[in-house]
Parts: sequence; structure tokens; C-alpha cells
Amino acid sequence: MRLALTLIAGPGDRTNLLRLAPAIAAALRIESEPIWLSPGEACDFVLNDAVGAAAVEKIARTLIGPAAIDVLVQPAAERRKRLLVADMESTIIENEMLDELAEPLGLRPQVAEITRRAMNGEIDFIAALEERVALLRGVPESLLEQAAAGIRLTPGARALVETMRRAGAATALVSGGFSFFAERVAAELGFDRILANQLDLAGGRIAGTVRGPIVAGETKRETLFAIAAEFGVRLTQTIAVGDGANDLPMLEAAGIGIAFRAKPTVAAAARWRLDHADLTGLLYAQGYQKDEIVQ
Repeated sequence: MRLALTLIAGPGDRTNLLRLAPAIAAALRIESEPIWLSPGEACDFVLNDAVGAAAVEKIARTLIGPAAIDVLVQPAAERRKRLLVADMESTIIENEMLDELAEPLGLRPQVAEITRRAMNGEIDFIAALEERVALLRGVPESLLEQAAAGIRLTPGARALVETMRRAGAATALVSGGFSFFAERVAAELGFDRILANQLDLAGGRIAGTVRGPIVAGETKRETLFAIAAEFGVRLTQTIAVGDGANDLPMLEAAGIGIAFRAKPTVAAAARWRLDHADLTGLLYAQGYQKDEIVQ
């Protein structure tokens, strides 16, 4: 089997990639020149699986040391995926929307700490969601519009979705957050499918409850299976991305599941991760060249 080793430099570390790529090739006895997907930013090496993907990755990471360069090693076949399934908060968008809703109430530190612990897998996701939503009981519905106005797309999000759609791939936004926000993000970026939680409203105010069934980790995994079946895509032809503990089931099930700037326990558990690159890193992971990426 042939392996693809992809190196992607974070912002400001392209000089290090140009310096380190030849050293990594030498250590792995790769005689060919790197395939530059984006000059100085991302490159590929294709090599025979002589020592195993884990060993290749370990050698590369050891040589990289503290430099802000991401490493992904995967089978070279079927790299271009036909289905993208993406988490929303702290992935496709930079925000955690419950934290944003809590800001004008003076509750952000309290809510953000619950969010952090839930996303790191320290506490149950559903219980943490219900606890945070209960704190918003009675808040005017207009606060949702106020929070939506502050949504920030993660750099590379638009390029990721538009490039994959142009290549014929299906795209799905699967969020443990709320449909009020997910529908806006999905419409702006052109996602084909969307699944998110329904926040209960009553009399123009937030009721403090979430309509069941709640979208959690296993829901995301089952949704990946269902959408792949709907579009006739094998699991090996899927790519998933997320940052939290509730994303791990779908990351483990996908053909390649990438933890994006993930919480520590998630980064440690995920087979693939991006710690430094923006979301265009998911395109480089699939072997897209820079001139193929929709800008």
C-alpha cells in the first residue's frame, strides 16, 4: 500500500516547512521531491508503507518539533472524498453560540467553563447542554438574533465547502448547537444537509429547554452513516471534522476524521488532527492543489 504524507504549515511557519520537508524526506528515505500543493504552505510525499503510518507520522513529528506544522499520514488511494460532514461551533464557525448568548447576561465565564468541560469529554454532553440552556430561561428571543449577528466563519470554511461542492461532493453540517444558528450558517455556505438541536421558545422568550431527541455524539455518527447511504457514498469516501468529544464517534467512523484545533482529550484520541492550519487544511489533506481551491 502507498501512503500519502501531507505537511501543512500554520500561518507564519512556511520558512520552517521549506527547511524541514527535505529533512523529513531524508529520514524516511524518500527519494522523490515533495509535491507542493501550495508553495511553502503544504506539500505531499507519496511513499511505500514499509514501516506503517504511525511510524511515518512519529518520525515526521519528531523532526518538526515545536514548529507549527501539521502532519497527516493516510492511504494514498481514495483521498478525494465525496462527502463532508462538519461540526459547526469552534469548527465551521469560530464561536460557541451558547457562550455568546450568555455574554450579555454576564454569565459567559460560567457557561464557557461548562462548554469547555463538555467538549473535552469531562462531563456528559447532554447534561451540560441542558444545564446551560436552563440558565437562559426567560431571556427574550431577540437575543438569538443579536448573537447570530456576531457569527464569525472560521478561515477556510467557505473555501472548504465551495471547493468540495464544485468537485461534486455532498456536504452536511451536523451540530450539537441550535438550528437557529446552523440554518443561517448552512445557507450562507451552501451545505446540502443540516442537523442541529431545536431550542424551545415560548411567548417570545427562551423556554430554557431543548426539544428532543438531542443531537449528541452517537447522533452525529448515525447521521454520517445515513447521509453517506443517501448519496451512495462508501464510508471510505467520507471526511468528517470537529473539535469536541461529541464529535469523536463520527471522526472515528469516517474515511478520514480530522480533529480541528481540538480540545486536548479529543486531539489525543483522534487518528488525524489539524492543530495549526485553517480549514483549507482539509483540502490539502485530500490532495487539492492551491489553484483548485475556490477563493
